[in-house]
Amino acid sequence: MSRRDLPVRRGLTIPGNELREAASRAGGPGGQHVNKTSTRVTLRWNVRESNAPTDLQRRRLLERLAGRLTRTGCLIVHTSRHRSRSRNRELARERLAEIVRDATATTPKRVPSAPSRAARQRRLDSKRRRSRIKHIRGRVRED
Repeated sequence: MSRRDLPVRRGLTIPGNELREAASRAGGPGGQHVNKTSTRVTLRWNVRESNAPTDLQRRRLLERLAGRLTRTGCLIVHTSRHRSRSRNRELARERLAEIVRDATATTPKRVPSAPSRAARQRRLDSKRRRSRIKHIRGRVRED
């Protein structure tokens, strides 16, 4: 793993040579500084052509991130929060890792549980109680 590789989760690290980074001028307030420095960072990663994810992870990424991917399968993250390009670069890398981590997460299968003996007994007791109440509310017979 080189210094530029992006660890996402155990078993998934995006190689640094697959990440494309570009800097541009950020908008918003900042005076003269914002007009002369390129601090906005754009990070691109091509999910379709990457060798990092397994086939299952790639299918999940393409399915779950369909709305965020370009036609060519690139995931793009823009960051211009900080005035420093290096801080924006780190933030963009963190965001990309978080997006990929969330998209590749697996939800554990729900194991249906049977009601306990005490719960079944409580249910039957309440049904009996309810039955008695309704029976008492019945018509009054005149003898």
